[in-house]
Amino acid sequence: MFIPKYTITNKILKDIGITEAAREIIINAPLVPAWEAKFRKEAIERTIHHGTHLEGNPLSSDEVRDVLEGEEIVARDRDIQEIINYRNVLKFIEGIHTQIGTSGAYTFTIETMLEMHKLTTEKILPPESCGKFRLRQVVIKNTKTGQISYTPPPAVEVPYLVEDLVNWINSDEGKQIHPIIKAGIIHYELARIHPFVDGNGRVARAVATLVLFLDNYDIRKFFSFEEYFDQNPMQYYLTLQAVSNQLVLDTHERDLTPWLEYFTEGVAIELNRVKEKVQRISVDARIKDKLGKQLMLNERQMMIMEYIHRHKALSNKDFRKIFPDFSDDTVLRELKFLRQKGLVKKAGGTKKAAYVLK
Repeated sequence: MFIPKYTITNKILKDIGITEAAREIIINAPLVPAWEAKFRKEAIERTIHHGTHLEGNPLSSDEVRDVLEGEEIVARDRDIQEIINYRNVLKFIEGIHTQIGTSGAYTFTIETMLEMHKLTTEKILPPESCGKFRLRQVVIKNTKTGQISYTPPPAVEVPYLVEDLVNWINSDEGKQIHPIIKAGIIHYELARIHPFVDGNGRVARAVATLVLFLDNYDIRKFFSFEEYFDQNPMQYYLTLQAVSNQLVLDTHERDLTPWLEYFTEGVAIELNRVKEKVQRISVDARIKDKLGKQLMLNERQMMIMEYIHRHKALSNKDFRKIFPDFSDDTVLRELKFLRQKGLVKKAGGTKKAAYVLK
């Protein structure tokens, strides 16, 4: 049976504490619905961009956004397909999460993992390899030197190793572990087993995300730990391989602590980043009380608020930067609305007027 070996260090405790504090603020922030939808959309875009870029997809964040919005771009068919596929994986996760909300229970299965892989590799791998465990040995090589950096378990062991992992996820022990630590363990173990011929990293991160959702740790779906991994991919892969290449007699003797320290730090950094953004643009409780109702902002008004939060002020000469396709009169009407609602105020004289937070 799969029994992960690790130590809860002071660093892990500290990062989980940061994560919990950020999570509490994010969950309880009085965001207007339009902002919430915007944050979720951005999180999906970041997850897809960084999750595929980490595996070598060259598309920029703007190109990824264009693909997701149905725009045509000049790129390899495979690169575009990877974006579409990962979006479908996230939709699949969302569907399961919605299912949990109505039924109240869901057991993670091998079939769920295989379906994730099928969605990840559709039109990229041959149909007989999509949603199927690998039947041959694979190795992980350094792309520059060609040197083998890690050799996963033999193909014949893969079904049994995955079954052990799934049983552990659904066990009483697995359910008692903190969701962040459990997600980190699952991510590592799937990367170690390397159950597929391709798409292992994306599936590992997708399964980790799903397990967080299963444990009611969705955090309003605002986060994307892929961005942290993609900022320094070499550290990501070296940390995984350093644990996998430990010289032990039994694979269960591998100490996952270094990886879990890295993983929990990444989650803490990501959620802290989201927390700060939410705090900057969440509707202040005092303003909400004064209005007596939830404030709804349109897209232009949200863009104005975001610009002022980021740059501390908005002057007339800044109008063209954020609204190149709208007249100054249109922008002034939106600013008048925000002033009337007590969100911004006008500072300075007529020639040097600027709008700041009230």
